[in-house]
Amino acid sequence: MAEQIRPVTRPRLYEVIVEQLCKHIADREMNPGDRLPPERELAGHLGVSRASLSQALVALEVQGILSVRHGDGAVLVRRPVGDMAIRALREHADRLPEVIEAREALEVKLAELAATRRSDDEMAAIDHAVSVMATEITDGDRGDSGDELFHHAITEAAHSPLLARLMGEIAGLIRETRIESLSQSNRPQASLEHHRRIAEAVRNQDPAEAGRAMADHIRLVSDVALLRSVDT
Repeated sequence: MAEQIRPVTRPRLYEVIVEQLCKHIADREMNPGDRLPPERELAGHLGVSRASLSQALVALEVQGILSVRHGDGAVLVRRPVGDMAIRALREHADRLPEVIEAREALEVKLAELAATRRSDDEMAAIDHAVSVMATEITDGDRGDSGDELFHHAITEAAHSPLLARLMGEIAGLIRETRIESLSQSNRPQASLEHHRRIAEAVRNQDPAEAGRAMADHIRLVSDVALLRSVDT
């Protein structure tokens, strides 16, 4: 029996842009510490929207190839090797739904437990994390350090060593989704408001509300451009 013909898969726009960015880095023999051109200039050169370019830059940041920071632009951290960046990008997109499922399963329960078990010192750590994230956003950053501190503080307040260990196992994957989410327009402020709602439920020692608030938060941060089927 003849082998079934499979449909040709058309690369998404961000994959094409990632390939061109890797070629740009290789052609110019860029070294770690070198900066890419400003986004507006780079988007014009590639003939794509800044939104699409931003998505590709974030995809390379997730892999540790670029560092994209407010005021610094995109800085090369390590040179991509061959087509490994595209393969890693596709693997990342494939595992995102599983990471989101794991976060929802673990972090909703952690929020409920934190509301029941937190100490005054642990509540202070949660409030501090919210404050750090707010300051970062006010300064024009994404707020990812404060975001990480917040979820760590919730985990600590839950007093569940096994759940904490499981969170540690997927910490690197969560970092990837954090960068993806907080790099989107208006997402940092929305995420911060969710953190405040969770913190208030934990303060009030209301586990049901803390769980609901965390579930809503995970759904929000799970809406990332990489999982949308329509290219822009």
